[in-house]
Amino acid sequence: MAHQHNVSPFNSLPPVIVGLAVVIVGVEAAFSLGARGLVGGPGAVGWRLDALQRFAFSGEIWHWMLSTGQFPAQHVIRFFSYPFVHASFSHALFAAVMLLALGKMVGEALGSWRTLAILAASSLGGALAYGFVSTPVPLIGAFPPVYGLIGGFTYLLWLRLGQLGAQQARAFSLIGILLGIQLLFGLLFGGSLDWVADLGGFASGFLLTVLLVPGGWARLRQRLRQRR
Repeated sequence: MAHQHNVSPFNSLPPVIVGLAVVIVGVEAAFSLGARGLVGGPGAVGWRLDALQRFAFSGEIWHWMLSTGQFPAQHVIRFFSYPFVHASFSHALFAAVMLLALGKMVGEALGSWRTLAILAASSLGGALAYGFVSTPVPLIGAFPPVYGLIGGFTYLLWLRLGQLGAQQARAFSLIGILLGIQLLFGLLFGGSLDWVADLGGFASGFLLTVLLVPGGWARLRQRLRQRR
């Protein structure tokens, strides 16, 4: 079979993943160019700060909503808007690259819409986990949803290793390494509590994938019955 040299590498990627990556990089490009005065005029210098104030997830605002029982849309949207705001261009680019790589693997197994559901759930789960941490630092960046894809990939790998009769605990090697690196950097250089959101995103993605995999719900009910 002839090798198709002209086939775009994006053809095998779920369109929704490509679209999200383009939005992430595009938003960051606008912020970076605006900060340098290349687009948007003088007001563009404050675009990033304005986005942080309007779209970043804030634990303090979340606690206010819980205490008052008020959930205005302008604050609820923060659960899903913070992944599109980043601290720098390199921060956004790295997140977009990981989104494309993991989105391809999960998307090929589950399809575009299930992958989008994992991203949305892990964005929400990551924000909720971060909301339990007492910190005034807002949460930004696409890494909690990316970790949700890692959670989905981990469960898919766990199933595959089980089918092959291999040690299924190996499926958790990736998340173990990533969290270990974050812990090491935090100890050496000091760091934020973003890892709490990442872990929340991972757990949300893993659990939702258990239900989204064909036959997953039936498999889960069978295991729960066996443990009774």
